[in-house]
Amino acid sequence: MYMAKNASAKNKTEDDDLVTKYAPLVKRIAYHLISRLPPSVLPDDLIQAGMIGLLEASRNYNAGQGASFETYAGIRIRGAMLDEIRKNDWAPRSVHRKARMVAEVVREIENRTGRDARDHEIADSLGLSLEEYHQLLQDANGHKVFSYDDLGVDDDSMSHGLSESLPEPLEGLQREDFKRNLSQAIASLPERERLVMSLYYDKELNLREIGAVIGVSESRVSQIHSQAVIRLQARMSSWNS
Repeated sequence: MYMAKNASAKNKTEDDDLVTKYAPLVKRIAYHLISRLPPSVLPDDLIQAGMIGLLEASRNYNAGQGASFETYAGIRIRGAMLDEIRKNDWAPRSVHRKARMVAEVVREIENRTGRDARDHEIADSLGLSLEEYHQLLQDANGHKVFSYDDLGVDDDSMSHGLSESLPEPLEGLQREDFKRNLSQAIASLPERERLVMSLYYDKELNLREIGAVIGVSESRVSQIHSQAVIRLQARMSSWNS
């Protein structure tokens, strides 16, 4: 009985040590995310959610799975923050509805023509002027947090094998197949959309910095990013069915 209590106290101390050591990681991830979000999202809310994610990571981490604690914790922290953002979704339902409608139009045009759908074609199909269509993209991008979840796979499912049991062979193959198809879909984007996605997600530049690189306004970068995400949703639609 005494030994069990002693082991429990030791585990709690180790968990507390991990939380203390990696608390700066929570803040770093929170402020990285906040730079991409509207002012209505507060850093303290993300940090609070991230600390819960860190605590769960300290309790569930299994070194035998091969990933370092920092890698595993980073996934869980970011996932907890994204869950918090989605739970308190500030986007009107009309924005989500319009984004899905655009994705359907893009898919129809590209299936029919065998090439990238162009702005004016999408706008015409929606019965909008080009300016109205660009504003729709601007609105959609202002509310979107892009992740695997937008395409049908969430952070938790992507990291499941790190924290619990290894995935079944078929599940693992399906996940790798998804990631391979997503990579191919990103590679097939129009050049400017592909560049924006690379600068935003790989180089982690903000919209203003990307605009300076490619020579367009910050609002235009926002529109290009939104259209790239919607095009990916259209091309990966089979994974949501």
